[in-house]
Amino acid sequence: MKKIIIALLVIVILISAILLINTLRMSSKQVPAEPVDRISISDDVFQNLSQAIQFQTISFSEDTEPDSAAFFGLHRFLESAFPLTHSQLKLEKINTYSLLYTWEGSDPSLKPIILMSHQDVVPVDEPTLGQWEAPPFEGRITDTHIIGRGTMDDKGTLIGVLEAVEKLLGEGFQPKRTIYIASGHDEEVGGPKGAGKIVEYLKSKGVQAAMTMDEGGYIAENMIPGVENPVAMINLGEKGFASFRLIVRTNGGHSSAPPKENTIGILAKAIVDLENNQLPYKLIPPIDSQLEYLGPELPFLTRMAFANPWLFKKQLLEGLNSHTTTAPTIIDGGVKNNVIPTVAEATINFRILPGETIESVQAHIEQIVSDKVQVEPVGFLTNPPAVSSAASEAYRIVEKTIRSLHPETVVVPGLLGGATDSRYFIEISDEVYRFYPMRISPETMERFHGIDEKISKENYKEIIEFSYQLIKNFQ
Repeated sequence: MKKIIIALLVIVILISAILLINTLRMSSKQVPAEPVDRISISDDVFQNLSQAIQFQTISFSEDTEPDSAAFFGLHRFLESAFPLTHSQLKLEKINTYSLLYTWEGSDPSLKPIILMSHQDVVPVDEPTLGQWEAPPFEGRITDTHIIGRGTMDDKGTLIGVLEAVEKLLGEGFQPKRTIYIASGHDEEVGGPKGAGKIVEYLKSKGVQAAMTMDEGGYIAENMIPGVENPVAMINLGEKGFASFRLIVRTNGGHSSAPPKENTIGILAKAIVDLENNQLPYKLIPPIDSQLEYLGPELPFLTRMAFANPWLFKKQLLEGLNSHTTTAPTIIDGGVKNNVIPTVAEATINFRILPGETIESVQAHIEQIVSDKVQVEPVGFLTNPPAVSSAASEAYRIVEKTIRSLHPETVVVPGLLGGATDSRYFIEISDEVYRFYPMRISPETMERFHGIDEKISKENYKEIIEFSYQLIKNFQ
């Protein structure tokens, strides 16, 4: 017995030593903040974003045609608001509504960069209009904010990048490497007719970019326990997107004589079984990099967990949502309260972790649910794109730009849970990153696609200056 106790004590000491050594070896990966000449940005920029918001470039569904009056009106406004951009850059309209600007560089040996955004916005729920500080398409400017649908997603980026380009042109700046500014018109419904077609065009021209930058990263404030400083999240990848319809068909019947297995009951059990048997959490790139970058900035005990994922893997991965998520989103069935329906349906949405696929998710569903449930993919589907590197020269430049403008921030690579147009650009770009310095907090996070979407004037200027410095730093 004494030997067993001694052996257990030795094991505890060894594990404790490993935990401590790994924690002490974890050092900060933050690059030094380099001095930068800050630029002056006129308050006039608020008016341009305000006017862009007033064009109701709404994407309702994959099958709904764009509102040509709204999109063409936005295009005419851009021409008047950014005269240097439209006189000195080449503008091509791809598939009628999407925009591709080309700013030719002086050195054709350098790979170009691509700065992305999208023109379309999601609809506003009519019952929520009274909860907005101002009408969502008025573009109201207050003492502190610009209010309206698209300020955060994604006209704030579109107009912000154009403001940066216009300012650089006004200063006589000439880039060494070519810069493409790409703005799709259907990102909110998957982007196949916008960003997808832009990529097809650039691919036909033989374009291979050093880097593509899109929305999807942010500066998080008060969102990571234990980290007081803002965290700038450069997302190296994103999850895939797929929905599956579960369909149950029976002979139905009268509610006074229900069968042993009810149509809706079978469907309900399938939904519960899927929620109780979700796909596993996994430590994959770029989650491993996120642990390495974020861990050193945390308090000692939390840092210990990040430094030793072999022991704390479950808690870490659950906290980072590192698995394919399962979310029932639509349910339909029944016509009368005393009639058992012959058909009941539900739609389940999955955000697919890199390394898994649409096919593997469908196989998982079919393994879990009863054979009485028909499973079929529905709507827009996309596999997770390849994950970019945090060790590239392009990442270093983005990281340096953030740290120089915001030296108080902790810069961390990550994985985006949503989907963006950037996934189309993987095949024509060495690296694809998702980041603009949109500041989010637990309070503002709900404004994405939600009520009272707005951006602070200060934060909007930060987006413009980031775009300006990023272009210069890539020369």
